Amino acid sequence: MPAKQANPMTMESYGGQALIEGILMRGRKFLTAAFRLPDGSIKVVEEELTGIYKNKIRDIPFLRGLVILWDSLVLGMKYLTLSSNFQLEEEEEKIEGPALYLTLAVSLVFAVAIFFFLPTLLVQLLYKVTSSNILINLVEGLVRLVIMILYLWLIRKMDDIMRVFSYHGAEHKTISAYEHGDKLEISNIQKYSTAHPRCGTSFLLSVAIISIFVFSLVSIPNIGLRLLSRIVLIPVVAMLSYEFIRFLGKHEEKSFVRFISKPNLALQKLTTNEPTDEMVEVAVAAFSRLLILEKQ
Repeated sequence: MPAKQANPMTMESYGGQALIEGILMRGRKFLTAAFRLPDGSIKVVEEELTGIYKNKIRDIPFLRGLVILWDSLVLGMKYLTLSSNFQLEEEEEKIEGPALYLTLAVSLVFAVAIFFFLPTLLVQLLYKVTSSNILINLVEGLVRLVIMILYLWLIRKMDDIMRVFSYHGAEHKTISAYEHGDKLEISNIQKYSTAHPRCGTSFLLSVAIISIFVFSLVSIPNIGLRLLSRIVLIPVVAMLSYEFIRFLGKHEEKSFVRFISKPNLALQKLTTNEPTDEMVEVAVAAFSRLLILEKQ
C-alpha cells in the first residue's frame, strides 16, 4: 500500500456501494453512480442529496447512524434496481414506478426477517431447557452472525454476485487512493487493498456483534414481544454500529484499532474481489464526477 499523506478532507465524507455493472459514490451533498452499459460505454447518473441529508441530524452523534441505515436499505436498493434496469434490453422487463417501491419494501422485509426474526425464532426453543437470558441472547447473536456469514458465502458462489463484489473492490481501491493523496489513475488505484475500514460489510459485522449487547437489555420470553423488541431496537443497533465504524476509520493508524478491526477486514474477503481495470474505470467515472459536484 502506498504510504502517502492522507487527503486533508474528512475521510467519512465519502462512501460507496457496488452495483450491478456499476458503482455508487456518495458525498455530503451529492450522489453519483456510474454504470457500464451493455454496449461498453459508461453512463453516469447524479442526484443531489435532500431530505434527511439536509437535516442537522446527520451531524449529531449516534442519530447520524439513522441516515446510514436509510442510505443502506433504501437509497442503496434504489440504485441497485436501477443498475439492473440498465442491463435489460426489453423495456417491459424493467422495474419502475410502483413496482420499484414494492421491490424495495419486499427487500427490506426480507432482510429484517432473515437477519433479525429468524435467529430469534430459532433460539426460542432454548427457553425449554434454560432460563438464562444471558445465554439465550448470546446464542441468538451467534446464530445471527453465522446466518450472515453463511449468506455471504453462498451468494459469493454466484457469477453475477462475484462481479458485483469485484466492483466493490474497485470502489474501495478508488476511495483509498483518494484518501492517500494519489491521482485517480487506474495504475495508482490498483495498488491499493480491496479492504476498507469503513466498508458496509464492517457495518454488518458490527451490527451482528452490537445487537448481542443491545438485545440483551430486553429479555422477554414471549416470542411476540421479543420479535417486536428486535424491530424497535434496530435503529439503536444501527446508531451504535455506525459510531463504532466511524471511530475505527478515524483512528485506523493506532495499533489497538488495527487489532480490533481485523475481523471486519477479514469478513470483507467474502464481499470484495480484485477488480479489472475496466471496473476501476467505472469507479473513477463515478468518483471524479462526485468530487466536482461536492467542490462546487
